[in-house]
Amino acid sequence: MSIFNLIRLALLALQRNKLRAFLTMLGIIIGVAAVIAMVAIGQGSKESIQSQLGNMGSNMITIMPASNVAGGARLEGSSVQTLTVSDVDALKKRATLLSAVSPVSSSRGQSISGALNWPTQLQGGNTDYFDIRKLTLQDGILYSESDVASAAKVCILGKTVVDNLFPSGENPIGKVIRFNKIPLQVIGTLAPKGVSSFGQDQDDIIVAPYTTIQKRVLATIYLQNILASAVSEDASEEAVNQITSILRETHRLRPTDENNFQVRTMAELIKTLSSTSSLLTVLLTAIAGISLVIGGIGIMNIMYVSVTERTREIGLRMSIGARGIDILLQFLVEAIIISITGGLIGVVLGITTSEVITLALGWPTLVSRSSIILSFMVCALTGVFFGYYPAQKASRLDPIEALRYE
Repeated sequence: MSIFNLIRLALLALQRNKLRAFLTMLGIIIGVAAVIAMVAIGQGSKESIQSQLGNMGSNMITIMPASNVAGGARLEGSSVQTLTVSDVDALKKRATLLSAVSPVSSSRGQSISGALNWPTQLQGGNTDYFDIRKLTLQDGILYSESDVASAAKVCILGKTVVDNLFPSGENPIGKVIRFNKIPLQVIGTLAPKGVSSFGQDQDDIIVAPYTTIQKRVLATIYLQNILASAVSEDASEEAVNQITSILRETHRLRPTDENNFQVRTMAELIKTLSSTSSLLTVLLTAIAGISLVIGGIGIMNIMYVSVTERTREIGLRMSIGARGIDILLQFLVEAIIISITGGLIGVVLGITTSEVITLALGWPTLVSRSSIILSFMVCALTGVFFGYYPAQKASRLDPIEALRYE
């Protein structure tokens, strides 16, 4: 029997029981839609993380003090003071794989303008800090090398700070604000960057020369960390080795001594977060895939019922010359049509659900072509796997016994 006749017979059989056919497809529809939506959420989250971290500088390298042991107690890296400006100078002179290096000092406190105040973070670096962090000036000017050398009382505000200290919309350029008790003149504002993948407001920041923070706020010669930018993302790993070698020498560490600093690349962070996101995507997809299995079991159940209901029809067809393989293919094609039709509806529903999630919840989603192709393949395999056994049972019926069946 030709494939076209088999498809026609399958469609006629399904038309006779439209509601039952739809309810059978429902498990497949929900399963496929759930798989596509879960994969879209996972892929969208992964792309969003990579994009946001990339905007921070995919070749950015962070050097921090390492945790240490004092009096038997292990101290946090933030409480250890090992990095100084001399380390920055050594890296600038000797590190050939770095395009920019900036010392970093920071402090949290209250920013004040007139009767208004806002808790925020004051961060400082040299003139390379903006390129390394991918910070863009929206209005005004950046501080200069002379401002860094003289520890000038100047600053640049992030959008969140501007909105809270100058809510009426007045231009903050030229105004004097205070950070705790230190007056700072506003010379510029930063272009907004929004919320990071970690939920942190990247615009809730004041940037000033690091020397200003060191001398006037923290009263220390030590740095919180050092930011550097590798000449390229591919050179990041080799740059880390170069940095480690230079700092071990400047810190006069013996070969047996542990590093009193730690070096982290943005590529490592992107890889770690992407790996976590991929694992969650697999987990969510596996959970959603259970619906496909349940849908397949539903197909098998309904096909058994169909074989039982059409026993006399099977006997009649066999008595006029239909072979066992024809009967098997008839019911198998019917199961596959149910599965693939459910898959088509599920794909449309999955794509629609992904769009609704993005619009309603603001979650990033990305429907990939591979997830759609995989869903179709799974649907076809589900139809074959769960439809084969009932179809085989139908093909093995005895024609005489089938004709006698009431």
